[in-house]
Amino acid sequence: MNWIGIIVPFIAVSVIGGCVGRPLLHPAPIRKPLQTIRPYNIAHRGSNGELPEETLAAYRRAVQEGADFIESDILASKDGVLICFHDLTLDNTTDVAIHKQFAHRKRSYQVQGVNITGWFVVDFTFEELKLLRVKQRFGFRDQQYNGKFSLITFEEFISVALHAKRVVGIYPEIKNPVFINQHVKWSDGKKFEDKFMETLKKYGYEGSYKSKEWLKQPVFIQSFAPTSLTYIANLTDLPKVLLIADPPTRTEDTNQSFFEITSDSYFNFINKYVVGIGPSKAAILPSIDNHLSETSNTGLVAKAHAHGLQVHPYTFRNENLFLTFNFKQDPYEEYDFWINKIEVDGLFTDFAGSLHNFQEWTSEKGN
Repeated sequence: MNWIGIIVPFIAVSVIGGCVGRPLLHPAPIRKPLQTIRPYNIAHRGSNGELPEETLAAYRRAVQEGADFIESDILASKDGVLICFHDLTLDNTTDVAIHKQFAHRKRSYQVQGVNITGWFVVDFTFEELKLLRVKQRFGFRDQQYNGKFSLITFEEFISVALHAKRVVGIYPEIKNPVFINQHVKWSDGKKFEDKFMETLKKYGYEGSYKSKEWLKQPVFIQSFAPTSLTYIANLTDLPKVLLIADPPTRTEDTNQSFFEITSDSYFNFINKYVVGIGPSKAAILPSIDNHLSETSNTGLVAKAHAHGLQVHPYTFRNENLFLTFNFKQDPYEEYDFWINKIEVDGLFTDFAGSLHNFQEWTSEKGN
């Protein structure tokens, strides 16, 4: 298939139609509903396997390719604008280094006990951030779209889902809330989490999981910070997902270990606030010498399911670099393993089109 013929016109529309567009408030009146009968296809930072992450182009591409949900990391600028961006620093995925007017903005901050130096998002106003252009994170991926797209707001991200021709969910993360609340202050005295929820409410997101309201505008709210999720549980009944990092990492807010937050007693506590967990693949099934073995299965999926929690692991990537030997360089083999043997309920993928094609193909075969 001639992918260039598909991508180039699409990119042109994205560029012309706007890196800066204002979000519209009302979705189309009649749209194909969200599928809920198979594991969710969650487009991790958009279709970032093809296009620079967290850009309008990457999100529109993911919708075009069949994603059920588009996923984003939400941070805040110096002046309190909520933006879609993964890293606290701009160094790795923007061209900030070539902007001489910002050379003096380089700073060092403590982030979860680690000293990090770079150009931090929180030291730039949104208008300044809009001067930057985004680039592909991985050098082995397509570089031709570097410099073509700007950073976007949380509201612009939402507008992509609301104006899709079918119902597309959003999956925003309350990213690094401890750091953001330390460095960004809003004039009304509210917290990052409050501003996050105000934005979702502004655009009509409401309702518990699979309620009538939720199915119209589906959303999962995710965070690595348990206290952010318990805090917003008092503000909304929208479904929430606790993200779980690799075993050595402790939670940024409560300083709990992996083993503490995956214990039966903790799941008994947290399932009052969340509908699922989002662990790394390694937290479920660590690889040994680039092989997966059932003997290394931590039992995390079965334990979560026993507590009524969904499991949405991250991150699925097509490149051989990320595929263990078990899958013979075939991402379809990996999807088959995690969906049909491990029995996960959703998958964060950099290649929403691949996962969609796999699920369509297996559905047609009656699997």
